Amino acid sequence: MAALLSLLKPVAYASLPVLALQYSPRGRYYTRTVAYVGAMGVLAALGACYAAGLSMVGRRYDVNHAVARTFYALAGTILGLTVEVEGEEWLQDSNQGGGRPGVLMANHQSMLDLVLVGRTMPKRTSIMSKKSIQLTPLGPFMTMSGAVFIDRGNSTRALRSMDAAVNLLRTLRISLWMFPEGTRNNSEHPGLLPFKKGGFHLAVQSGLPIIPLVVENYWHIYHKNVFESGVIRVRVLPPIPTSGLTATDVPALVTLVRDQMLAALIEISTKAPAAPSPKVLAPLPDPGSVSSVAAVLSDVVSDHTTAMPEDAVFEAKADAPTATVAVSPSRESLASSGFEGVTGSENGMETEEDDEGMVLVGRPT
Repeated sequence: MAALLSLLKPVAYASLPVLALQYSPRGRYYTRTVAYVGAMGVLAALGACYAAGLSMVGRRYDVNHAVARTFYALAGTILGLTVEVEGEEWLQDSNQGGGRPGVLMANHQSMLDLVLVGRTMPKRTSIMSKKSIQLTPLGPFMTMSGAVFIDRGNSTRALRSMDAAVNLLRTLRISLWMFPEGTRNNSEHPGLLPFKKGGFHLAVQSGLPIIPLVVENYWHIYHKNVFESGVIRVRVLPPIPTSGLTATDVPALVTLVRDQMLAALIEISTKAPAAPSPKVLAPLPDPGSVSSVAAVLSDVVSDHTTAMPEDAVFEAKADAPTATVAVSPSRESLASSGFEGVTGSENGMETEEDDEGMVLVGRPT
């Protein structure tokens, strides 16, 4: 007993400053951020082990699901975060009455979105990332999990990767996760940035439905100098079909999906009142990066989703949402919106890049 007490005494003394910091909002912010970054480090280490094991038994496309659930269990328990999901049935396979396979699109607020991804990432879901991520500690895990890497500096190789992604979605019934805003938008009022069009082109080319996931505005839980425990709500909207659509339908499709997501975001964000008019909000810098590890791993969340070459930039329609939006658009309704198609680049590819240097999905012209 004496030996055990001698071991526990230094730990108890060392924990006193941490416990004292919990009485200050700013103290909680920094201690919780350090704990969160530590959980992300564990995630990176376990990812390769999960990928190696599941690949050996022919389940490489379930790696992301396994890693995500582990992170949610770890970070959620440590930080007292719970994610409640409404409409989770749409994340089931279509053979079970759900909407998958499909292109999953979620709003992006901060590095805390990893917890939301951890709770909602379904099985057989792949990610798309820029090629440079292969050189990071996450490279082996992502490669073994079946990620599609894009060489954004070479249009020819990027086009081949794009074709591989479309084939992956069509033939293997694999879903793809992405953030259509392309960067973080952590704001006091619920809102969405303009959507990048790359993911919508990919959905149209593959013929798979778009499944929107709307995360409530969690400003009351996490923003600069604030990091609290609590419940975060997610609403999964019914799938929006893309079968039969063409590239000329993409602008109207972008507007339709964004309007639905913004309306749902304002509705479920009860903790933070909406702005007087739901205009596009400028992104705020994410304060969560307290170390180089945090910066790399947080950026990988975005890089995971929609990396493509950087020949051109798309501009998404940023209209205010309407009160009622159709759930399942037909091709005629989309085409009737009067939007024009997207112009191509000199290299024959359409691409877009966010303000963090992440390049988003392109398509051949």
